[in-house]
Amino acid sequence: MKLIFKITLLVWFAMAYDMPSSAQPLIEEEGPGPVIFISRDKNGKEEIINVFKETQRPHFHDPGAPRFLLTDRKGKWALGIGGYVQVKAEYDFGGIVNDIDFYPSLISKEKPRNQFQMDATTSTIFLKLVGKTKKLGNFIVYTAGNWRGDSKTFELQNAYVQFLGFTLGYDTGTFMDLAAGPPTIDFAGPCGMTFYRTTLIRYEGKLSKDFSAGLALELPDIDGTPNKYTSVNQQRIPNVPAYIQYGWNRGKSHIRLGGIYRNITYVDLANDKTKDQTGWGVQVSTILALGKPLQFFGQYTYGRGIAGLLNDISNLNVDIVSDANVEGKMQVLPMSGWYTGLQYNFNQNVFASATYSQSRLYSENCYQNNNPEQYKLGQYLVANVFWNVIPSLQLGIEYLHGWRKDFNKESEQANRINLSAQFNF
Repeated sequence: MKLIFKITLLVWFAMAYDMPSSAQPLIEEEGPGPVIFISRDKNGKEEIINVFKETQRPHFHDPGAPRFLLTDRKGKWALGIGGYVQVKAEYDFGGIVNDIDFYPSLISKEKPRNQFQMDATTSTIFLKLVGKTKKLGNFIVYTAGNWRGDSKTFELQNAYVQFLGFTLGYDTGTFMDLAAGPPTIDFAGPCGMTFYRTTLIRYEGKLSKDFSAGLALELPDIDGTPNKYTSVNQQRIPNVPAYIQYGWNRGKSHIRLGGIYRNITYVDLANDKTKDQTGWGVQVSTILALGKPLQFFGQYTYGRGIAGLLNDISNLNVDIVSDANVEGKMQVLPMSGWYTGLQYNFNQNVFASATYSQSRLYSENCYQNNNPEQYKLGQYLVANVFWNVIPSLQLGIEYLHGWRKDFNKESEQANRINLSAQFNF
């Protein structure tokens, strides 16, 4: 009880005074600020800190290194506690998007044409347990969440364990390249970017010094549009994504080639039969360091039946759709998404970026004739500037412009200004 009481006091003072005399700063992080270790000895601190740094998630909206760490007596296990609080103010004009995130597919045709919104639901908290073991190597347990659930309730974003190259649990999908995503205040990001979360079993490893690869089995999550002769319920086969990546320039540049296989099951109610369609996707993505201040990033994705994996098209429920020409039959439509952008770092504390993106749904078997008001093309343009005022506080301003075009050639546009303040802890 005395030991627990002492540790509790140390944590309280660390949070209250930020840098107490009893806690020792090990590293200075540009994002979340100093890391504080609370321990009874100094053994293994630097070694365990390196595990936190090496396994840092590369996505822009994922929190950085934890500010507070608790370690065992030998320094072989450490628990990191961190996250951020983010508050955004948004103003739409010349057209609005019916969502707190900027999806061109959700641009409204209704009036009014202006709206003001504020949001703090992307604020995130995480726990990360890191251990060094003889048999399993570095062992990682990570869980994180924000308040994006219904009625602003807490919603799980990640919950997984990692060891020996395996990831088991709930995480962002393998048919994604988190490191190649652009920085945006908009939580969704470019309309043509692949982004999804799922329960998975994944293996990733090095093939050589510069080549790495990954393979996974993922829980299928299918959103279809059936009619009275068809239904989409249970799925029988997991999604199978894989990638191979070549990296250089000390990890600052890479190019990745990925693919995914999906077996999509549906029921032909007209003939009382279970049938399936094959969904698939291919993707190439990259991030290039063009000198010290400039970075290029981009991605191109094409496939069939992968709507739930593409940002904008995921709102349409078109992984699989009814074929109006054949009673009881469903089909997977072709679709694509891409983006390209640049980031310029003025100095260590100020950087700016600009990104353009497109997503497109294609028609087959008279789909567009039967669905003339369905989304055909989305475009997304974003430009922003971020300022790290202090290591723990980042301010940002962003302009977004979106276009939506339907199969009947009608189109709508929307504009948004985002302001953001984010405090990392």
